[in-house]
Amino acid sequence: MTLIFSFLFAITILTLTPGFDTALVLRSAAAQGWKRASATAFGVTLGCLVWGVAVGLGLGALLLASEMAYNLLKWIGAAYLLYLGVKLLLNPRTQAEEGHSAQSKEQSYFACFSRGLFGNLLNPKVGVFYVTFLPQFIPAGASVPLWCTLMALTHMAIGLVWNAVLIGGSQYFAAHLRRPAVLKVMDRLTGCVFIGFAAKLALSRR
Repeated sequence: MTLIFSFLFAITILTLTPGFDTALVLRSAAAQGWKRASATAFGVTLGCLVWGVAVGLGLGALLLASEMAYNLLKWIGAAYLLYLGVKLLLNPRTQAEEGHSAQSKEQSYFACFSRGLFGNLLNPKVGVFYVTFLPQFIPAGASVPLWCTLMALTHMAIGLVWNAVLIGGSQYFAAHLRRPAVLKVMDRLTGCVFIGFAAKLALSRR
């Protein structure tokens, strides 16, 4: 029981710590509304679940053991974040994405979900973190795949709750945040944040 409470405390603190995921969800909430922001949040948290399952199956250990595998995923992830950042800098939005056709909305929901999912999956530090973090909370003799999956599900649930709070809070200021001038500035600032995270990931070591 002590292990469970220790894990819940640690993972909650880590979830509340601002990072790329937070910036991505807040930006989606301000520019695209709570529905698309929710799609982004679900993508982000689903990425945590995928990493948890992968670590439980032993795939995460590959990143810890293989420098080539780690660096390959690291550079792909950094390139993806750089692409998102440069795109926001060069093509900032001037209006919120609402009132579009049904087909356009479906594509936008999928795009938001994909950005959240791949932004998480292409970050090898998440995998390495899970490899080093989760095992300390697995009871002796317990099933490693099962416990890693359960802990990743818990992380996912806490993340969804926290993102709901962020999205709900942003909606309070929605009218101001969706002004054309504010949207443009926000997109460019978010682009700079993404480029900063790309540089941080590219220069990171295990």
